[in-house]
Amino acid sequence: MTDEESWALSPNTRKPLPELIEDKIRQLIENGRFKAGDRLPTEPELAQKMAVARSSLRTALQRLQLQGIVEVMRGRGWYVRSTSVAERDEPVVLDARVSDSDLMEVRIALEATAASLAALRADEGEIDEITKRARDHQTVSFEDKEELLQTDEEFHEAVVKASHNELLEQLYRSLVPKLRAARRASYVSAELHNRSANDHTQVAWFLKRRDEGGARAAMTTHLLGLYNDLAAHAGKPAGERAELNTYTLEEEPDWHRR
Repeated sequence: MTDEESWALSPNTRKPLPELIEDKIRQLIENGRFKAGDRLPTEPELAQKMAVARSSLRTALQRLQLQGIVEVMRGRGWYVRSTSVAERDEPVVLDARVSDSDLMEVRIALEATAASLAALRADEGEIDEITKRARDHQTVSFEDKEELLQTDEEFHEAVVKASHNELLEQLYRSLVPKLRAARRASYVSAELHNRSANDHTQVAWFLKRRDEGGARAAMTTHLLGLYNDLAAHAGKPAGERAELNTYTLEEEPDWHRR
């Protein structure tokens, strides 16, 4: 088999392109072409080898990242994190008809719990990594939508991993890809990006202090802001959205009747 043939994607037309790219990279790792610790070709090189757009390639790499198979090292590129692809759980398959608002309501519950657990279970290295991810997101130019999306997902993924709850990670991996298009569309102003970055900093602040209630409330407030941004973008009436205006630890989201 020639090198060109080894990079050819499956002709399966029922799968979206990013999933075909993901399958090919997983296959190359499983077959030993790339080993744990190996650096993958650059994104332009990968896109050229597979004859795909970089946006589809980036989505595939992010899916693999959420599964713990590859990782990105800023300024250095993508690396193979684990070659045990057969042991990795696939994201839970969700019904395509699930709405963004339904997904966000579940995500709020999951990540609020994850933040609370992370405050109790994360080691100092994980807390430092979360803090770094918060800074990375804050310093990205508002004009770079793909980088905003990636650094945002890296922050949230780090918090979920620090919860040390495998089921939470699996459920999180099932939600994130479904929300990417809506998240990308939500970057409508620098002010919204600044608010999101400040929220990340708040979450990291509570995690550093091992304040499980504060971390839960900060993450809930952050995601409710996103939830209402997406609802407003979709034209959902204000009376059908949730509200939470403070960091009061005893307060819960006020879910309005649909």
